[in-house]
Amino acid sequence: MDLDVAQVRAFVRAAEELHFGRAAETLGISQQALSKRIARLESLLRAPLFLRDGRGVSLTGAGRRFLGPARRTLEAADAAVASVTGKERPLRVDVWGHLYAPTRTLVQVAGRSGELALGHGRDLASVTGALLAGDVDVAFGRVHPPLGAGLTHRLVRLEPVDAVLSADHPLAAEPALRPEQLRESVLWAPGALDRLDFLHRFADRFGVRDRAASVNLGLAHFLAGIAEDPHRFSLLPADVPLPETPGLRAVPLVDPTPLYAWSLLWRTGDEHPGLSRLTAACAAEARRSRWLEYDPARDWLPEPPPPGGSRGKTDDLPHRHAEALGRGGA
Repeated sequence: MDLDVAQVRAFVRAAEELHFGRAAETLGISQQALSKRIARLESLLRAPLFLRDGRGVSLTGAGRRFLGPARRTLEAADAAVASVTGKERPLRVDVWGHLYAPTRTLVQVAGRSGELALGHGRDLASVTGALLAGDVDVAFGRVHPPLGAGLTHRLVRLEPVDAVLSADHPLAAEPALRPEQLRESVLWAPGALDRLDFLHRFADRFGVRDRAASVNLGLAHFLAGIAEDPHRFSLLPADVPLPETPGLRAVPLVDPTPLYAWSLLWRTGDEHPGLSRLTAACAAEARRSRWLEYDPARDWLPEPPPPGGSRGKTDDLPHRHAEALGRGGA
């Protein structure tokens, strides 16, 4: 039985995403083309690899058994091509925290760091598992303790956060808000709050007692849930492009301004040459765009940038701005 590498690659990416649309996007093909490749592979193997129902996509028993060997097949195929062409395989990068649009930051540095193969993880725990298993090379999102051994993370960006409110919220007309002014509002979260470290810590720190959870069906659905209730609010990084949602307002937060920390995370000792280029490109963009300015007198972080790291090794960017610097209107 001869396997088609393109079909195997389509299967692996769909298995990692558990979403055919996102998998097709990361491969640069249409969803229809991806579905056809997987259907042909299932026909060749004479076994269904995915279950498709109203709840989404999941792997069958055969799909779970096939995934590990399929990944090794792709690694061998990529290595064979590289041995002749001298071209290294793309750096495999997983992102998480999708409502906060993590790929915005990577897009700004991608042209200076070589070819990237982007994937999507569910959360920090799932991405950590993929890194330690060697399924991806590096990940990008919000890193928070505890972080296990064998991993290194590097702070890339500190992004100011806005409050997103219904236009009918009593505070919607304010030009800026202090976090403590939201104490009597309802924090609307895109899932169980105990799994959303940043929102959970914000609510605890600033005394927001009323909290409610949505089902994560994407940014537009999430924002619609805020717009329809004059008591709800949530937090989004200030640079996240918002869809056109009627009845919604984003208001800057000040005194202090919450900052969302974006980091790169990788397996300690990983020697993929694309990793050093990516970290260097992130450092250069951080200097250019002043991404790492932090003033503890007027900014808030759930855990301030550590000098020496927590449980995992921390390799902080070499050009972190001094605390005395302001953010220059960010």
